[in-house]
Amino acid sequence: MKSFIKNKLNILKTFLVGGVEKKQNETLILLGGLHCSRVRALQNIQSLNEAEFKVFSQWGEDGIIQYLISNVEIDDNRTFVEFGVEDYNEANTRFLLINDNWRGLIMDGSEENIRKVQHDPIYWRYHLTAVAKFITKDNINGLIAEYIGAGDLGILSIDVDGNDYWIWKAIDCVFPRIVICEYNSVFGAKHAVTVPYDEGFVRTDAHYSNLYWGASLAAFCHLAREKGYDFVGSNSTGCNAFFVRNDLSTKLRKFTPEEGYVESKYRESRDKDYSMTFVAGKDRIKVIQDKLIFDVTTGKVLPIRELSLDKV
Repeated sequence: MKSFIKNKLNILKTFLVGGVEKKQNETLILLGGLHCSRVRALQNIQSLNEAEFKVFSQWGEDGIIQYLISNVEIDDNRTFVEFGVEDYNEANTRFLLINDNWRGLIMDGSEENIRKVQHDPIYWRYHLTAVAKFITKDNINGLIAEYIGAGDLGILSIDVDGNDYWIWKAIDCVFPRIVICEYNSVFGAKHAVTVPYDEGFVRTDAHYSNLYWGASLAAFCHLAREKGYDFVGSNSTGCNAFFVRNDLSTKLRKFTPEEGYVESKYRESRDKDYSMTFVAGKDRIKVIQDKLIFDVTTGKVLPIRELSLDKV
């Protein structure tokens, strides 16, 4: 009898919690829709910060994306690719999927995360494909082509905390109109650098501090110019950079890396026991100064300590 009652209570708890979460999500989406009207009416803004609002994104990316798609000709290319999404509860494209009814491909290296997505009601309510795959520069084109196809694409969002620069560099099967890349602000505004390519790169394994990963904003801007994109700004948190294909960017203000750089304020560093240390600002780069970095302009690999720490 006790077991029967316990099972019934668990079912009731799941129902009640699920109902609360559903109502909360519906309220968030409604409020997000109201913010969309405000953002789409913005003109001649000086910074993407003015468009920020958050529904399902980690910071203010939902608002920035709404502003960009209202100022960049999208036509019928209402398709996105995002990878490094974890369980997709917090992602750059979830609000776009639900509010604007885009279709998309999301990928993550964890099979458990992808199973959660596939059991989320959004998976049958919207045109979403979720794939469990560890992304490398060698498999990314095949994956996108298999699940989305080649050619024009609305939005590409890259956040793998490691080989981000190398993966975007390798992508040539699609030509996104908007590209979002997470940059590592610890590397500063001046240096166009990235971690050297390592197919199996995992952020915490690469350095206990969690500070050694990805590429600088200047490195992404250098690559963007090569690929035909303009840098149109960063979010106010100092983690995501936004690029627009230069045949579609006439309505938007453009920035140099130093103009658009934002230093991140969040303090996520760890010690060797993986306890938080809360190192901030330029002190963070000293923690990883012995690690190697690749300069994308010279092709040289050098220790971070040789980057001139007073000029990062």
